[in-house]
Order: sequence, then C-alpha cells, then structure tokens
Amino acid sequence: MIELVDGSVIAQMGVTDMRHAVQYALTYPNRYPSPLPSLDLTRLGGLHFEAPDLDRFPCVTLAYRALRAGGTLPAAMNAANETAVQAFMDQRIALSDIPRVIESVMNDHAPSKVSSIELVLETDRDARREAAKVIDTISHEVEFPVLRLV
Repeated sequence: MIELVDGSVIAQMGVTDMRHAVQYALTYPNRYPSPLPSLDLTRLGGLHFEAPDLDRFPCVTLAYRALRAGGTLPAAMNAANETAVQAFMDQRIALSDIPRVIESVMNDHAPSKVSSIELVLETDRDARREAAKVIDTISHEVEFPVLRLV
C-alpha cells in the first residue's frame, strides 16, 4: 500500500505467493496472465491492520530511518541487510544479529544526495564492505547455536 500526497491509498493485493512479485519484477512494465488463482475478497472476509511491533522487528525502525533520511542511506541499509542475511544463511551470525549489522553500517554511513547511479553503486560496495567487518567481529565474539536451514 502506498499513501499519495492527497491522502488517498493505493493497494496492490493478491494471493500470498512470491511468484506474483517475481513475475512483476521480470516483466515490468508489462502485465501478463498468471497461473495463480485470483484473490477472492469475499472469501477473505476482511482486512485487519495493526501497528508493527518495533521491539520484535527492529529492522522496520531502521527502514523508516533510512526512508526519512533519504539520499544514499537507503542504499547503504539495503546492502547491509543483504550482507547480514547472507551471513545468517551461511550460519556465521544469529538471526538477532541482522539488525545489529544494519544499524552499525547505518550509523557509520554519512548520507549524501544521490547524484548518480555510480554514487549508489559505490555506496552499496562500501556498505557491504563495512557490513562484512561487523559480521567478522560478531562471528568471532561468542559461539552460539545456529538454526540449521534445510
């Protein structure tokens, strides 16, 4: 959902399946038929919304921070997130370390106005490098049981 400057809200809704998002990403700006079933709003019955639990989901706060700051901070945040998630998948850090890595990179990043794609790519590279340093520090701090992904 997005809120426009006039206060109206536009929602993109469908059945819960990432294949919609992947198809859209691969075929943008076109729209093609999907093999997925249509969303039946009569069966859904209603929509329920509540504020996110920012204590349980600290990355939401970090995303809002990047959004408010703008400039290169969202690119740095995204790069740190991707690097931290990969480190978790590689069993180098705990799930709860992901926001720690992201926040550290964001705190050390000096946002600037986005003036070129080169600047965004440089920000991405620098943030990934910084995230890797934080991950190396965390992964050597203490042994912890890691969730085995199958």
